[in-house]
Amino acid sequence: MRRFEFVDGNSSKFWMPEVQGATFIVTYGRIGTAGQRKEKVFPDEDAALKEYNKKVAEKVREGYAEVGAEAGSAAPPAPAPKAAAAPPPALVLPRRVAPATPGPEAVAAAAAALTLLQSRLKGPSWKVTRLSRKARHALRALGGVDPAAHPALAAPFAALMAHVVGPKAEGRLPVRHALGLLSQVDVAAFQRAAEMWKAAPAGSVPPGVAAARTLTDPELALRVTALLSERPDLRDGSEDAWTKRWATLKPHVEAHLSGAGHSLSAFVGGVDAGGDAHLSKRLARLGA
Repeated sequence: MRRFEFVDGNSSKFWMPEVQGATFIVTYGRIGTAGQRKEKVFPDEDAALKEYNKKVAEKVREGYAEVGAEAGSAAPPAPAPKAAAAPPPALVLPRRVAPATPGPEAVAAAAAALTLLQSRLKGPSWKVTRLSRKARHALRALGGVDPAAHPALAAPFAALMAHVVGPKAEGRLPVRHALGLLSQVDVAAFQRAAEMWKAAPAGSVPPGVAAARTLTDPELALRVTALLSERPDLRDGSEDAWTKRWATLKPHVEAHLSGAGHSLSAFVGGVDAGGDAHLSKRLARLGA
């Protein structure tokens, strides 16, 4: 403990400061006596040390001189720096499809469902929707495979993606159904489809397909584009389910955009709805 003394005429006093945790303590009185002890508690040790240094400086200005073996010693060592707070856990996207090891029968069933859907594209919309749902379920059973890796799937799957922007006379696959199929397979299939759609003649690409180009992460681009294209009002799902999926995805999209120097509001504002009322409604929900 440091000791300071003041001797001048009839005055003969001592003053001894110390810090114990967050408590600043002084012992003071006439030289030759035990003196008195006072304690003052601070919010933390840093605040107590600040008070210690302030009071030592005041006593030196008043004429107190440090004495004893510790004269001239430095103030008590500052506490060890507090450990930096642990970074927040990395965001991890939930799986779109549960992993599986598909057998030949499952692959053949999915190929048949895709082929049947392609053959009925010029039929009534309710039938196309029903067959799209069946194809989607058949693909889901494969555990997220890349269709290009299976000869039985590669041709019918690629043909269906081409029908999104193909001649109307040959029957078109609504983009919401195409994205429903893409959501059941490896993201590489979405990347190939997106490149093909971008190369299609102007006017043949449905509004919303290019909406996620700002998202350079293909997995996020697929999920956001699929959400924008969904039509719960046409019995493809429900608004509650759509809202829950967006609530799960939103933090990942915001983090990705922020890392690229963008914001969600700027992303939403940069999407051209092309006069599509449904897409405008979905965009408003994204930015809400």
